[in-house]
Amino acid sequence: MRIAYVYDAVYPFVKGGIERRVYEIGRRLARKHEVHWFGMDWGGEPEGMIFHPVGRWENLYSGGRRSVREAAYFAVKLLLKFRDEYDLIDCQQFPYLSCFSMRFHSSLKKIPLVVTWHEFWGEYWLEYLGKSGIVGMSIEDAMKGLGDVNVSVSKLTWKALVENGINSTLIPNGIDYGTIQKVPPDEEEYDVAFVGRLIPEKNVPLLLEALAALKKEIRDIKAVIIGDGPERKSLEARCKRLGLERNVVFKGFLESNDAVISHIKASKVFVLPSRREGFGIVALEANAAGIPVVTLDYPLNAAKELIIPGYNGLVSKPSRDALVEAILRTIENHRKMKGNCIKNAKKYDWDRIARLTEEFYERVLNER
Repeated sequence: MRIAYVYDAVYPFVKGGIERRVYEIGRRLARKHEVHWFGMDWGGEPEGMIFHPVGRWENLYSGGRRSVREAAYFAVKLLLKFRDEYDLIDCQQFPYLSCFSMRFHSSLKKIPLVVTWHEFWGEYWLEYLGKSGIVGMSIEDAMKGLGDVNVSVSKLTWKALVENGINSTLIPNGIDYGTIQKVPPDEEEYDVAFVGRLIPEKNVPLLLEALAALKKEIRDIKAVIIGDGPERKSLEARCKRLGLERNVVFKGFLESNDAVISHIKASKVFVLPSRREGFGIVALEANAAGIPVVTLDYPLNAAKELIIPGYNGLVSKPSRDALVEAILRTIENHRKMKGNCIKNAKKYDWDRIARLTEEFYERVLNER
């Protein structure tokens, strides 16, 4: 098969869940197939695939949110620079406008278009953008019929698509299970770990409030926060106000994923307090490292689907006191949960996810 992936951000130059999915599946399929990636020029090429830089690097975010200007620029460049014939196009739903460009090329060249949905926001657009969210809702609504077939990466997204009249095949994200098993824990030990971009949706302030309350139970509690973003300075200031300077370590962005895993392995519990997660790969990575996960019961948090309460972690009510209790319970039982965590994560190995994707593509082509 000649497969064309379309997404603006390119792993490992940008490190997010969507680009990681394209990278991990694409490079595995490239062992048997001809795999292309159309993305922005980040100054390098992803391993194993034929890369097509369609435009200069642009800031993905503006004011902590995805840049509309960048999305429009990428969409226009795709209209102009998408070339050649392919058996199949897999276009990632974000950043939306690129899907319309690929629908044009798909129709023109009669190539099946797969749209891979990582989230479906619906009315959340109004919370995210206020009144301007109506535009986002309209664009999302207009995307319903763009794909010849659709893929959803989580049960949460699959359900939301069904409720909005879109049929899709569920193919989840994955992890590099074998590599994670080989990574040794960091020498510095922690009680709690968090990994993620420091933006409002990640809800790190609630975690800090919980840590401050936990000091009453565990006076020398220690947490590591890995990641960077527009909220970092305000979070560090909040730590000082809460008296957590000696309890919380901000590591910033770590280049190596092995370094991230190493810090998670040195912890007793991984906390993901996000209000919104399209999947939550890092929660699975924590499980693969043998670390139970505490996440929160928000409607748009798909990571909660990965947790079997009491088996590989806990799903907490979204309040400080409930989170404190969940963290305490998990710290007390983290050794008992270790084997369960690893067993749960193993079925999400990227090799298996790539096989599921390959089989899906073959069905799409056979049913044309």
